[in-house]
Amino acid sequence: MTDVHSSEIRSYNMSRIKGKNTKPEILVRKFLFANGFRYRLHVKSLPGKPDIVLPKYKTVIFVNGCFWHGHQGCRYFVLPKTRTEWWLQKISDTQNRDKLAKQELENLGWKVIVIWECKLKSKKLETILTLIAMLFSNY
Repeated sequence: MTDVHSSEIRSYNMSRIKGKNTKPEILVRKFLFANGFRYRLHVKSLPGKPDIVLPKYKTVIFVNGCFWHGHQGCRYFVLPKTRTEWWLQKISDTQNRDKLAKQELENLGWKVIVIWECKLKSKKLETILTLIAMLFSNY
């Protein structure tokens, strides 16, 4: 199947996709801040540059996009019909980096929480309440 856009338009569209300060990430940050949690953003010195770092709770939060991180069983993760092999490799590499970063952070004593984009769309309140429970579970 051919792409419905020219390569220039497709390239432009893909360049507009952000890696930081995404809508799901901002939603989580606003909730945390409004409820008294203070955090740092995208700390470069930590493996994987976590989206949100809560030093007081020794916890990091990754807000993952379902497509880019290959969320299995999610309706938002659909493998593109064009350049399938390339996309499989790209998503697989991302998943491997995620696993490695999580393992390194846990070895350093950090608690790692992963929030998926789809959970913030469909079950926002439940996801946020689960996040709060996880923050206080070992504190």
